Amino acid sequence: MSKELQTKKTLDGKKMIKFIKKFFLFVCFVSIVTAIGCTKNSGNKVVIKGSTTVLPITQKTTEEFRKSNKISITIEGSGSGNGIKALLDGTCDIANSSREMKAEESEEAKKRGIEVQEITVAIDMIVPVVNTANPVQNLSMAQLKAIYDGSISNWKQLGGNDASIVAISRDTSSGTYEIWHEKVMKKTDVRNDALLQASNGAIVSAVAGNPKAVGYVGYGYVDSSIKALSVDKKNPTIENGKSGVYPISRKLYMYVNKNKLSAETKKYIDFVLSPEGQKLVKETGFISIK
Repeated sequence: MSKELQTKKTLDGKKMIKFIKKFFLFVCFVSIVTAIGCTKNSGNKVVIKGSTTVLPITQKTTEEFRKSNKISITIEGSGSGNGIKALLDGTCDIANSSREMKAEESEEAKKRGIEVQEITVAIDMIVPVVNTANPVQNLSMAQLKAIYDGSISNWKQLGGNDASIVAISRDTSSGTYEIWHEKVMKKTDVRNDALLQASNGAIVSAVAGNPKAVGYVGYGYVDSSIKALSVDKKNPTIENGKSGVYPISRKLYMYVNKNKLSAETKKYIDFVLSPEGQKLVKETGFISIK
């Protein structure tokens, strides 16, 4: 056999080995992708998006729920409006919301053939908050509106220090903003120079760091770094929130698509509504519905 022929056979053999290796790697890759796909679609995962107000409830309850349930739960705090949009788009299983669905959102759900179920999980209060150095203790609903529409611009007008008021508000995708806009602002616009924040936590940080600031947050976010104000001389207490005496109270919701309600999603929601889950709701600073 000639050297040229031997060399050619050797090269052909090497090509064949390379081909076999590549084919083996391809089969392995397809197997892995298929396995991942099966895991993803196994129904063993719950995706939750929406309200940052409901976020502490979700975090607390999922942490406890996972201890006895091998279910993967993904949580995203992006605002009530974004959560409801995700539910209608089919990119989440539960939409957290600190407001009721709007008429146009319900209409869109009908157009898409989605039967939405509304589940009340807690009661909340929206609390105006100021820096701990601010001497103001109480504001009326009318004063709050005047602060946020720009009619009142100095704390001295409210019995405070001679200092300009820095109004901090939630952005328009927020359910907290929607309630504030309806109940406090009477559907008038917030002043143009208001500083908009994407979450309750961001408002807490902004108010804690600015002696001139005023903001509003869900009751569960009130802590020692800021000072909660009474409204119309009604303190934001659990008793006043539950009875409706406090003027800016609301329900907190989880929305689901009844047509695509998985066993895992239902099991988690049942846990939130259970005595154990509602105890956790209270521990996060909100008001139990039980």
